[in-house]
Amino acid sequence: MQRPFKRPRHEMPSFVENALVERGLMDAYRSRPPYQRNDYIGWITLAKRKETQQKRLAQMLNELARGNRYMNMVYMPRRCPRTNKHM
Repeated sequence: MQRPFKRPRHEMPSFVENALVERGLMDAYRSRPPYQRNDYIGWITLAKRKETQQKRLAQMLNELARGNRYMNMVYMPRRCPRTNKHM
């Protein structure tokens, strides 16, 4: 039996953490599913040029601020059935 594909885990670099804190978006980041957080970090850090990293970081921050986007795709956070609030 084959094991399911596992994505590599990406550590958050300090420049991303600092940007999230400065913009007050750390809670929005943490509320995203683990695969989205990991994808964002990998996408940003795997860019070769600093300019590309900064552009991707800006996109992530804007998407988190809006709350309804993930990698330019529509994202609808799950709601708790009991409270009807975002999980």
